[in-house]
Amino acid sequence: MLELAILGFLRDSPLHGYGLRKRLTALIGHVRPVAESTLYPALKRMEKAGLLVRATEPGAAAAPRHVLTLTAEGERELRRRLATPERLDITDENRWFTLLAFLRHLEDPAAQAAVLRQRLAFLEEPSSFFLDGDRPLRAEELDDPFRRGVLTVARATGRAETAWLRETVTTLEAGGSASGT
Repeated sequence: MLELAILGFLRDSPLHGYGLRKRLTALIGHVRPVAESTLYPALKRMEKAGLLVRATEPGAAAAPRHVLTLTAEGERELRRRLATPERLDITDENRWFTLLAFLRHLEDPAAQAAVLRQRLAFLEEPSSFFLDGDRPLRAEELDDPFRRGVLTVARATGRAETAWLRETVTTLEAGGSASGT
């Protein structure tokens, strides 16, 4: 999730470490704090792999800043990750939102629609957070008001997301752009 977000933000524009960290924190920091001890080793690994380059520029006040730029290899890796997401990128809501935040960089509408269809198929599978044996329970079947609340909220957000996915897939498959949806 962190590397995908780094690739995506650097595809948007070159950034210095502090600016990148602010954007990462805004997108994924509520899930997992973006500590320097996590970010900077990831950047070094990605630089070593040829996915990004670092250039030193004079700082505004005193210290020089390291500006990070995505390489052509980094852009290919971003497109690969967007076009062929792992199952967890589709099923885990936080990873899904990270992928979705940068899906516009996968410029082929048919490829974008294919990714959205994977999420749609996942959402359309019968599921519940709570089971009776192997049978998923519905909110109406629960006596516990808090568990009922979990399922009620999940159902509402699932319906909203499913409607958006169907609308967007239809637009993309008709040759349109998802930017208007």
